[in-house]
Amino acid sequence: MTASPYNAAFTGGAFMRKFVVVLSVTVAMSTLASAGVQKKNCEELKSEIAAKLDAKGVKNYTLEIVAAESVKDEKVVGTCDGGSKKITYKRN
Repeated sequence: MTASPYNAAFTGGAFMRKFVVVLSVTVAMSTLASAGVQKKNCEELKSEIAAKLDAKGVKNYTLEIVAAESVKDEKVVGTCDGGSKKITYKRN
């Protein structure tokens, strides 16, 4: 039997160790990225949403920052402060 570079790369568990390291780094990076997105400042996000609504010509509306657990039937248009608060939209 001849030795091939393919067989040498997979012996001794080296491939599995590299795979686990790459997978761990990928999961860590995606977790950190999603956490950074969720921690957006509420006032900043509310201003961005208002600017988009104004640009579309929407008038007579109210955006309100409320605790996430207090949202009932309101229309949620944003989530901020790590998910602890929501931004709700209401037509006047």
